[in-house]
Amino acid sequence: MKHIRFTGRLVIVGFGSIGQGVLPLILKHIDLDPKKISIVTAEERGHGEAKDYGIRFIRQALTRENYRDVLGPLISEGDFLLNVSVDVSSIALIEYCRDKGALYLDTCIEPWVGGYTDTSLSPSQRSNYALRETALKLKSASAPTAVITHGANPGLVSHLVKQAMLNIARDTGVTLAKPTNRAEWGALAERLSIKVIHIAERDTQVASLPKGVNEFVNTWSIDGFVGEGAQPAELGWGSHEKALPGDGFRHDFGCDAAIYLMRPGASVRVRSWTPFEGPFHGFLITHGEAISISDYYTQRRDGVVRYRPTTHYAYHPCDDAVLSIHELAGKNWHRQGTKRLLMEEIVSGIDELGVLLMGHAKGAYWFGSQLTIDEARQLAPYNNATSLQVTVAVLAGMVWALENPRVGVIEPDELDFERILEICNPYLGDVVGRYSDWTPLQDRGGLFPEDIDTADPWQFKNFRVI
Repeated sequence: MKHIRFTGRLVIVGFGSIGQGVLPLILKHIDLDPKKISIVTAEERGHGEAKDYGIRFIRQALTRENYRDVLGPLISEGDFLLNVSVDVSSIALIEYCRDKGALYLDTCIEPWVGGYTDTSLSPSQRSNYALRETALKLKSASAPTAVITHGANPGLVSHLVKQAMLNIARDTGVTLAKPTNRAEWGALAERLSIKVIHIAERDTQVASLPKGVNEFVNTWSIDGFVGEGAQPAELGWGSHEKALPGDGFRHDFGCDAAIYLMRPGASVRVRSWTPFEGPFHGFLITHGEAISISDYYTQRRDGVVRYRPTTHYAYHPCDDAVLSIHELAGKNWHRQGTKRLLMEEIVSGIDELGVLLMGHAKGAYWFGSQLTIDEARQLAPYNNATSLQVTVAVLAGMVWALENPRVGVIEPDELDFERILEICNPYLGDVVGRYSDWTPLQDRGGLFPEDIDTADPWQFKNFRVI
């Protein structure tokens, strides 16, 4: 079914796994002329797929120096720029689209090339927290809509959090009118006593050809994963937390909803849980939703924070990606000589992506998508289980932007979660909710002494793997 008609031009910046995967979804669900679509990308890959659909393909890397000249003939008032690139400044493109009167969507806030690892900047200055603060300064109610950070995570998971909270409220006998604004959602989270929110993901997809030496293998953008994995670990910092980690620091600017650790995210592991996998160790990779979710649900009294949940990513990628990270760390975070995106060679597996809400009356509740590789292939071409969870959320964000074209810069937490889930659900496989009595203290009475807080299982120190 077509969700909406669009008569303007569409420019897709970047055409890796997400660009290639979202194109058939856009053509299926948005009524637009393929001749009005242009792809601008730094690499040749995807050219054949674009040609199959009759889409204009421009191989040209966007830089600080040329992006206005390259995009000038392609973007004007009423058009749409979809940014699924790496190494291209989201802030620059948002400002450009605002000046042109064009709509915009990205899946994360990217800096220019080298920005993630620029040692002339402090860890705080090159964090996702800092990138978000810069983007939010561009907010204006009268500007063209610019949806920021709307893939699977960040993006889809913010909508899963809201549905999960409504489910918990229903199941614990909390009667209420459905929240309609930020203050009411925050009040519900506080009333339910949600102390911790994990974006808990376990990818079990397996390829016929295993990872080789000096090769980085993953089920989604290798460059994107390496970039964010090398950034400092970041997490939203809850009001129930008793003490900062020894390597943890606050920022001296902005909303103060998050902290960072003086370690690359791909070197920090945390305990988490999903229904299919059970307990697992995931990587605390920095992600925008860890900051925006904690900020969105913050409750204050007389300007002082009364309630805020701790929020962070807990990611166990496919096993070949775990081996790739191990090798990457051994090379002091310099990427291997070759890279391989897993797609056709995947023979089995599932991507279990959801949100794990903890501390409420029923303990822990996971709500999310369990999508197999076989289901993903049946639902959309050029996708695996991981990419489809991202690309359908990109589609949903685009549709929402077209339906709401003049709200300026806006985050996933501020969108209509029911409209987004309505579009996404047919592509997410089994969408399930599961309660659990799991805590990060489970089975911890063992071989080695540990500094844990048995009085409050939901302290971050209990989740972190030392």
